[in-house]
Amino acid sequence: MQFTIESRQLTNEYTHRASFDAQTRQTMIEAGTVDDAIGEFVRQNGSELVNLTTRARGQESIATVKKDDCVFVVRVYSA
Repeated sequence: MQFTIESRQLTNEYTHRASFDAQTRQTMIEAGTVDDAIGEFVRQNGSELVNLTTRARGQESIATVKKDDCVFVVRVYSA
């Protein structure tokens, strides 16, 4: 199954400010489940999963991911 992953920077650890002008980045990942897709995204980007919330029926997940000095919100859904 193919999943679309949208990620957007929330904050930068050094400035401690919200990143209002951050652009959304889309990635396509082949995986069996939403959880597998977010796990693959985290692995590919060398980031750390901070929090994961899966919505009803497992069709969409929202995650918080940290990479280096930045925190990102990540939305995963079926393509």
